[in-house]
Amino acid sequence: MPRAVRRQRTAELIEMLGLDWAKRRQLKEYSKGMTRRIGLAQALINDPELILLDEPTTGLDPIGTREMKDMILDLRNKGKTILMCSHLLADVQDVCDRIAILYQGELKELGRVDSLLKVRDVTEIRASGLGEAAQKEVTEVIKRHNGELISMGNPTTTLEELFLRIIRESEAHPGRRVRGAREVDS
Repeated sequence: MPRAVRRQRTAELIEMLGLDWAKRRQLKEYSKGMTRRIGLAQALINDPELILLDEPTTGLDPIGTREMKDMILDLRNKGKTILMCSHLLADVQDVCDRIAILYQGELKELGRVDSLLKVRDVTEIRASGLGEAAQKEVTEVIKRHNGELISMGNPTTTLEELFLRIIRESEAHPGRRVRGAREVDS
């Protein structure tokens, strides 16, 4: 990459990462979050199509975590493919469209986050303006009591709860693998 292009890309990345104010500081003065963002900038200098991130938010304060997640979302919105590995499942849930859950070297689940987090055997009805008795009745009764049906569908769980359920099931049934919605016995 020509030096002029590298300088321009570096300036753009430092601005994108929100570190323009700190570019004159010595690296040893940077916080862990700032150092992590500089590392990401180095990885992005050549404008890759595929970005691999390993634990990108570990050890960051809440502001650094939010900034890193926003940056990941921004890269995704720019058409980049991001493969992220993390034990911080809430962060994975916030930024990932699709996930693979691995446990003891086996693929246990694979799919879209929004689909995997739906609790399929439960229907949730949310309404406002209803007394306690009317809340216990079904959709037609909600309308009869002049209540407003706010939503009806499957509630979701968290990625952490899904992961722990899959692990409990895996330990109860060793060798059983689930891919998408189908089981595979090994």
